[in-house]
Amino acid sequence: MPNLKDLKIRIESVKSTRKITKAMQMVAAAKLRKAQEAAESSRHYSEKMSNVLANLSSAMKGKESSSTLLRGTGSESKHLLIIATSERGLCGGFNSSIVKMAKSDFQKLYDAKQNFKIITVGKKGKEQLEREYGDFFLKHFDLVDADKTTYEIAVEISNYVINEFHNSEFDTVKVYFNKFQSIISQIPTAQGLIPASVENKENESSVSYEYEPDEDEILSELLPKAITTRIYTALLENAASEQGARMSAMDNATRNAGEMIDKLTIQFNRSRQAAITNELIEIISGAEAL
Repeated sequence: MPNLKDLKIRIESVKSTRKITKAMQMVAAAKLRKAQEAAESSRHYSEKMSNVLANLSSAMKGKESSSTLLRGTGSESKHLLIIATSERGLCGGFNSSIVKMAKSDFQKLYDAKQNFKIITVGKKGKEQLEREYGDFFLKHFDLVDADKTTYEIAVEISNYVINEFHNSEFDTVKVYFNKFQSIISQIPTAQGLIPASVENKENESSVSYEYEPDEDEILSELLPKAITTRIYTALLENAASEQGARMSAMDNATRNAGEMIDKLTIQFNRSRQAAITNELIEIISGAEAL
């Protein structure tokens, strides 16, 4: 049984930890609002971009001159998988949920004897995948300055991916991230980048448009921007999900620390009471012996 000094030290240690987790919870809450607004705003832009692409792709249907970024290479033997996670931990199961989903797809590709390469965005994803899948790593992008350069990182990733695709290094590209739904709910998501998915949620593809210049020229300019936009949206969704997960995790940690302090305080008081009682018994016994 720990003595009073040990219990007192432990109580002070847990109190210090609670102060840290409470501070981290407040910081995450402050960052969450801004990150959530950015993620939700990007969805509207991304959806409009998809609608335009859907209309253009329907106009280009059947034309061999359409961009390979849109229609693909005609093969699915080489895959590139982009795993976007956070740079820092202490955010619950945020990173592990993305990695778990990605690992499941890795295994399917491996079992089917398909070639695949991995790009990691964020240190935590790299740390979790490096030991088992290090041989499949192609490149890593860190997010140390992500608060200021998220879009620049998206452009850097997009340019690298498109260049490698044009060099016939792979046939398909997919990005993994957590889509923000609420503070307590983030949805692991895998989204195809190449060939470009062109779902139209507003049924605008039924409307006929005339383009100037022609559709092929517009697509050649628009598709790289669309890929950059989707990567940027994925990073924004991840940023909001990370802060929501960290806020929830730190709130749980703070409450658990409070419960532990209460239990340790009760144990401390009981131990102190027992020590006082023993001293009184010894005094009384000594007095009676006289």
